Amino acid sequence: MEFLNINDPKAVEEYEQFNRACPKGHFAQSVGWGKLKREWTFEGVISRNAAGEIRGIMSVLIRKMPMLPTSVLYAPRGPVCDLHDKEVLKDLVDGAAALAEKYGGYALKMDTDVKSDDLEYLGIMKDLGFRLPKDTKNFEGIQPRYVFRLPINGRDEEELLASFEQKTRYNIRLAKRKGVTVKVETAEKLHDFYTIMLETGVRDNFVIRTEEYFRRLMECLGDSARLYMAYKDETPIAGTLAVGYGNKVWYLYGASSNSYRNLMPNYLLQFEMIKWAVERGSDIYDFRGVSGDLSEDNPLYGLYRFKKGYNGEFTEFCGEINLVYHPAKMWMAEKGQKAYRKMQHVLFKIKNKKK
Repeated sequence: MEFLNINDPKAVEEYEQFNRACPKGHFAQSVGWGKLKREWTFEGVISRNAAGEIRGIMSVLIRKMPMLPTSVLYAPRGPVCDLHDKEVLKDLVDGAAALAEKYGGYALKMDTDVKSDDLEYLGIMKDLGFRLPKDTKNFEGIQPRYVFRLPINGRDEEELLASFEQKTRYNIRLAKRKGVTVKVETAEKLHDFYTIMLETGVRDNFVIRTEEYFRRLMECLGDSARLYMAYKDETPIAGTLAVGYGNKVWYLYGASSNSYRNLMPNYLLQFEMIKWAVERGSDIYDFRGVSGDLSEDNPLYGLYRFKKGYNGEFTEFCGEINLVYHPAKMWMAEKGQKAYRKMQHVLFKIKNKKK
């Protein structure tokens, strides 16, 4: 086991190549994602075989807790390796333990890109000391536990379009008939995206990232990130941010103006991002989070219904697992985090209530 030297370009390239090539590779485990998270300290843990080849990596983000003498370690969608190789998993977890010692960490959090029915993986992690996740249905974790994933399987855009539900196909074609156009834009158009994103957050009652964050995202991820904007004539009416990395494309953020929603621009935006997944030769297009509560009276049911229309696979991940080093510190830190998030939400509503 060793740690990535972030100042060594060859070491970083080797790390990135393994992440991109591994079936469990993920943009949130990339060096670029670590650079984006400025409020966190980035460390990369590496496990090698006897020949010196990388056999597993884990990007770990470390954040100091405000007003507390402790830190949290978080491996977003990590680790990246053969998830049934206990030796490699132990190597990476031991590396995280060394980081916890270095930074005064109270726990390691992981939300691995693995389905909830992978009992072999969960059994290994339990043997390594992890607390397995509670049964959650909405967006209680850092990353969504439930997503829709569309297998590309070598299909072209016409085959995929034909596989969508009839209403979804209709809305994609409606957007085109009504004159909606979609363009892949540069960071120069991020202000338009952010303006619509703010409108969306106020309408749907959720806190959004800053414009500077979206700008840094495009800068840190480079060609892996794409900004899609939908227009009616020359007016921007909706937008999305997508990430293409390794064998997948992810829909990361989406925004739509209160005006022109009847033109169904979001349906066309999704199809354009799916087409990018086809162009890249990706295995999967990931729509990201939906609620696990599928009752029609759930306020989040509309999001589920929208993504379901593309006939992807409703996927439940294993959820957030925790290796706790200091239980008392974890209790204090978690209580503080909940209060902080609640305060953020209240302040966002107050600041934007007239918008």
